[in-house]
Amino acid sequence: MGIDVAVIWFAIIVFATLMYIIMDGFDLGIGLLFLFVRGKEERDAMVNSVAPVWDGNETWLVLGGAGLFGAFPLAYAVIIDALTIPLTAMLIGLIFRGVAFEFRFKATEEHRSFWDYAFMGGSLLATFSQGVVVGAIIHGFPVVDRQFAGGALDWITPFNLFCGIGLMVAYSLLGSTWLILKSSDALQEQMRALTRGFLLALLVAIAIVSLWTPLALPKIAERWFSFPNVFYFMPVPALVVVFSLWLWRQTRRVSSHAWPFVLTLGLVFLGFSGLGISVWPHIIPPDITIWQAAAPLASQLFMLVGTLLIVPVILVYTAWSYYVFRGKVQSDEGYH
Repeated sequence: MGIDVAVIWFAIIVFATLMYIIMDGFDLGIGLLFLFVRGKEERDAMVNSVAPVWDGNETWLVLGGAGLFGAFPLAYAVIIDALTIPLTAMLIGLIFRGVAFEFRFKATEEHRSFWDYAFMGGSLLATFSQGVVVGAIIHGFPVVDRQFAGGALDWITPFNLFCGIGLMVAYSLLGSTWLILKSSDALQEQMRALTRGFLLALLVAIAIVSLWTPLALPKIAERWFSFPNVFYFMPVPALVVVFSLWLWRQTRRVSSHAWPFVLTLGLVFLGFSGLGISVWPHIIPPDITIWQAAAPLASQLFMLVGTLLIVPVILVYTAWSYYVFRGKVQSDEGYH
């Protein structure tokens, strides 16, 4: 049996996307949490908790996008054409947020609030846009003669907009549990309380999407609820319930600092797995598979050599940076 390079590339892109969601998710969640935290010292501590790693987290977004462009050019062309507006909004949010991140530490007191709002607004715009993109991919795109056959505003649907709100909740949960790990005292207690609220909101969002998707898309309903698939995929919702109950208990244990974040990562992974189950093997739902969208084999192999060399390097320096900057943060130490 030969090696299916298209599947390998799909796995690489999925891995890069998951790493981005996990790492930049809590990073963006910090910006969203500015809505709930007003104190200067608390906000400084929040930003300092991600200051050493925030820009490196977006490496995975670049890797995923470049991989999609090189390995699945049809998928890249259709997605870029169909989602030009939300993807552009996402990039604007990330750029504005990055500028605000740098300037808020150097601004005078009278200008600090402006950059705080810019940081918060950029995080909100980027997160909401990403959620809209996820919703649009679940619903799929009309493709005729290998070109996107829809309109520029087709992404504006109730489902896609709801997915944008749902992702904001998920990233806020990642941010609050990250701060339980990295902060202490009053800020940590506030994050424990916020985590319980975000967890309930996320479970409601998951339930709505889980019902909405199969009702709107019969192919996804057949994938999840046909026999014997229903037994194969049952562990996903079951583990969501188990992880959620476990997370709720851990937020009430004062001695538990790392577990809330770890369990939230588990919930994110389960949600991502559910998305994969729903669309596989289509990279452009509902009809274009990864093999139909793949680049020529020679192109995939050429890119694969470099990717397999660089990904371990990225993993090593990422792990090292998180190790070096482990431990709690304070408002008066960190990035200046």
